[in-house]
Amino acid sequence: MTTTKADLKHKSRIVTDGVDRAPARSMLRAVGLNDDDMNKPFVAVANLASDVTPCNVHLDRVAQAVKEGVRRANGVPFLFGTITVSDGISMGTEGMKASLVSREVIADSIETVCFAESMDALITVAACDKNMPGSLMAMARLNIPSIFVYGGATLPGDYLGKDINIQDMFEAVGAHAQGNLTEKELLAMERIACPGEGACAGMFTANTMSSAIEALGMSLPGAASVPAVDPKGEGIAHQAAAAVYELLERGITPRDIMTKDAFENAITVVLAMGGSTNAVLHLLAMAREAKVDLKIDDFDRLSRVTPYLTDLRPAGRFVMSDLDKVGGVPVVMRELLNASLLHPNVMTVTGKTLQENLDAIDTPAADGQVVHPTSAPRTPTGGLVILRGNLTPEGAVMKVSGTKHHTHEGPAKVYDGERTTFEAVSRGEINKGDVVVIRYEGPKGGPGMQEMLAVTGAIIGQGLGDDVLLLTDGRFSGATHGPMIGHVAPEAAVGGPIALVQNGDIIVLDVEKRDLSMKVSDEEIARRKTAWQPRPIPYERGVMAKYAKLVGTASEGAVTS
Repeated sequence: MTTTKADLKHKSRIVTDGVDRAPARSMLRAVGLNDDDMNKPFVAVANLASDVTPCNVHLDRVAQAVKEGVRRANGVPFLFGTITVSDGISMGTEGMKASLVSREVIADSIETVCFAESMDALITVAACDKNMPGSLMAMARLNIPSIFVYGGATLPGDYLGKDINIQDMFEAVGAHAQGNLTEKELLAMERIACPGEGACAGMFTANTMSSAIEALGMSLPGAASVPAVDPKGEGIAHQAAAAVYELLERGITPRDIMTKDAFENAITVVLAMGGSTNAVLHLLAMAREAKVDLKIDDFDRLSRVTPYLTDLRPAGRFVMSDLDKVGGVPVVMRELLNASLLHPNVMTVTGKTLQENLDAIDTPAADGQVVHPTSAPRTPTGGLVILRGNLTPEGAVMKVSGTKHHTHEGPAKVYDGERTTFEAVSRGEINKGDVVVIRYEGPKGGPGMQEMLAVTGAIIGQGLGDDVLLLTDGRFSGATHGPMIGHVAPEAAVGGPIALVQNGDIIVLDVEKRDLSMKVSDEEIARRKTAWQPRPIPYERGVMAKYAKLVGTASEGAVTS
């Protein structure tokens, strides 16, 4: 459907038209607009560039390319900045609690600017983990024509002829603690693990979300895997600007694209690629803002029928740049589409359906190494499962693509907080067969649901990755692998069963039965519940206190309301 040109300024006309808007136009002229610009659509360019992380350090370059593309497409770009934080730098510190909080701040800030300034369309340029869901949450709320532009992943480092990345550094800390790696070797790895700009190299959270957003239809086909240093990125930025103009012309908005079928496509691609457990949180949050009825159990339903196709780290050998060399996310989507595992007729930001997009690309066949065909998958089912039981009645998330350890029965070793646990692991307190329980790290309890990569990396580095089960009401980095269970809900801070576990309680995991339980009678659990007392929120003022008061359960995306 083609509408009149007047519809291109469906929001900004209130700012630019009429005698009474002369003061506003005067302000706009001061930032460089001329008479012609007043009749063009206003396109917000949300730029998440920042020096605090290599993921985003280069985004000014990409954002400028987007601005240039908007001008070429006969729009008026308005660049503004919003925040990012670095999980990799803050990991293992109190600052890591702010990571998930930043997702809400990003969404709120983008929404605020676009709402306040009556923007007609939105392009977001982002790269780090929380940037992407935060951007999509804002797009869904605003529901103005929008496109996401990914800044791309970094390349791997080369250590003694072997590719390494940030995952290896966290595991190297554990190896050093065990005396298996010298300080000199640790420093040599440190110097080259992150060779330059771009998000973390493997199928960690950033690349998981870039892939999910491409599958969702909210970024251009093939854009999710392009490395940060590849000049193709600027071409994609220009194409995105042209595409958003067409979305304006046709009146296509994010909620036309972000449907239940589209979310199922995104989930299926995440499952097929062995993506991060964080995708569960983020896709649930994005769906809520898009007014889509997505449930945590939808992930498990789809996982049972989705083959695991990619050999990407942390559960494989390759990184995102390797996927790009063999055709990128479209190769995975083509395999899934041919197996009737994707919805083909969903709309995308190209103005075409998913089927039409893939038909227009000369997509190579699965190479059999980086991407396996559906006829010979790595495993017949997907990379994530949802567990329930008397320990997690609302559900918990486990990445089974990262481990073959699907059953476990052992005694609990209970720790209140990530730092206490890390220190215990470093002291050698954890033994084969143990079940490490980390609690009071949920959305409210942390607050902020910090990631446990320092702990899981130390456990892996000590050689216990196949022999110790870890569960938490917090969450994990996408770089985590091994038998690790996160998002246990309800969380400890609200009196969930994880708050009632005691040292020595026998914990049972059975992935096939989707069960995570403790061998404690209902009567004893009820007795412990009666004796339990809530803990005060550790922050009295500021963003952390505000977040703790507003945030909901992980099983619904840990969104604020």
